[in-house]
Amino acid sequence: MTKGRTMPKPVGPALLAAACSLLWAGPAMAWGHQAHDAIDRAALAAIPDDGPTFLRDEADFIATSSTIPDEWRSQSEPFGKMEEDPNHGWFRETFAFMKVIPRSRWAFVLALHRENMRLAGSDPTAASHINVREAGVLAYAAIEQYDHLVSDMRLLRDARAAGKTKEAHYLEQICAYDTIRLAHYIGDGAQPLHITIHHDGWVGPDPQGYTRDPKIHGRFETDLVRAMDLTADDVRRDMAPLAHQHGDVFDLIRAYLNLSGDRMELVYQLDRQGALNGVGTAPARALVHERVGAGASMLRDLICRAWAEAAEHPARIAEDPYGPANPAFDPQTGSAPAPVKP
Repeated sequence: MTKGRTMPKPVGPALLAAACSLLWAGPAMAWGHQAHDAIDRAALAAIPDDGPTFLRDEADFIATSSTIPDEWRSQSEPFGKMEEDPNHGWFRETFAFMKVIPRSRWAFVLALHRENMRLAGSDPTAASHINVREAGVLAYAAIEQYDHLVSDMRLLRDARAAGKTKEAHYLEQICAYDTIRLAHYIGDGAQPLHITIHHDGWVGPDPQGYTRDPKIHGRFETDLVRAMDLTADDVRRDMAPLAHQHGDVFDLIRAYLNLSGDRMELVYQLDRQGALNGVGTAPARALVHERVGAGASMLRDLICRAWAEAAEHPARIAEDPYGPANPAFDPQTGSAPAPVKP
């Protein structure tokens, strides 16, 4: 098991290609509906009185709709699937060659493309697995949705201040919808098998004898959760105190995902012991509780952080601060990267 917050050692292109060619099923579902529902309800119930308490009243809507983003990945709607699939994973081994994670989704995608092109001539098999779908963009999906929530919460605050009751009501509904999507990505990020290429069974060299069975994903996140009869009250007891109200949000999200990914090998160790079967062993249940508690805590923290940030009114800037005048402007993406916020 990987310990602490350290990232895995970089995977060489040849090793990565061998791993991927043995078993690569693409991004998988994360947490069955029961866990997503429980995470969402626990997070909303834990919003403090000085936070966006109107979202508590939307708990049924948000939790019942918690797995809607997975439905956008249906093969019957290919454009929706192509756009949405990468949003649900953050497969660190694929982009371990990046010394710095770009502060732009598009810069990240271009970095993958450049690595793909670099390897295409010498190792086409490895190159074929360096792409956006097999890397995942979960960190970007989460921060982008967080920014959407901040923007809409700002509009809500303004409507309330102006006494526009009807408009405020509609904006509350929009914020609830934004929360569904943010909640799904944060919930996915709590599942260790969504932060690794080993999401549906171990791939590549396997000295520890871990399973290659893709059903390990469901055994952990759905079967075990159902057998435990996990509830929002259970998750609420697993939550940490309010945190993450300071520091750069993108950095905080990536640290959260890394911590989850560091639990990945433990899932395989437990499965090898048969600990995920039935109601699971105490260590298996403890891992579920720790992970869903972390997910609900992070979701509550981001909702409250968004509400506080929405109270700030940034100065109106006539010229695009991320446009060509910015010294960090990248002509390949058409924008400068997002700045680090305290």
